[in-house]
Amino acid sequence: MKINSKTKIVSQNIILVPYTEKHVPKYHEWMKSEELQVLTASEPLTLEQEYDMQKLWQEDEDKCTFIILDKQKYEVDNNEIDAMIGDTNIFVKDLALGEIEIMIAEEAARGRKFGWEAVILMLIYGIDFIELKKYEAKISFSNERSINMFTKLGFKEESRSIIFNEITFAKTVTHEWCVSLKDNFKYVIKNYVD
Repeated sequence: MKINSKTKIVSQNIILVPYTEKHVPKYHEWMKSEELQVLTASEPLTLEQEYDMQKLWQEDEDKCTFIILDKQKYEVDNNEIDAMIGDTNIFVKDLALGEIEIMIAEEAARGRKFGWEAVILMLIYGIDFIELKKYEAKISFSNERSINMFTKLGFKEESRSIIFNEITFAKTVTHEWCVSLKDNFKYVIKNYVD
């Protein structure tokens, strides 16, 4: 999405940066994992297809994608590739509805609340900059971690798809919810230079 192509969000433990061409090779390696394919309901792509997808996501007005960096690792040598741990996306379905996704690809980064922090930052970003009024999250039946996280964030089950083996959770944006999200983490939005 062009709106976030020059946006960097720095918070307590993570940094969100736009998904650029330099991130593609590591992302492609992640997506060879059968576990991640199942958890994200994704099909494996060739490296060339992954580069095409990155360009598409960067240009499309309905896809907002950030790469998640481990802030502590990044601050050692400012190497984004070494610090990459996952990604988070919003797919804008209409003017007010966004489908949010999170993936912590690096096993060593799981269970450390990086996903929680990234989702909250992404929810806030979608509210403040894309002006979303409602969110959906489609989660695999087997992804208990994500189910628990979105439930704690106030999302409610809306439907189940046996065909896709996933549950759709939804949350309408309210002023009180937005305030509670912003009270969770301090963050700074900066200009991103690739």
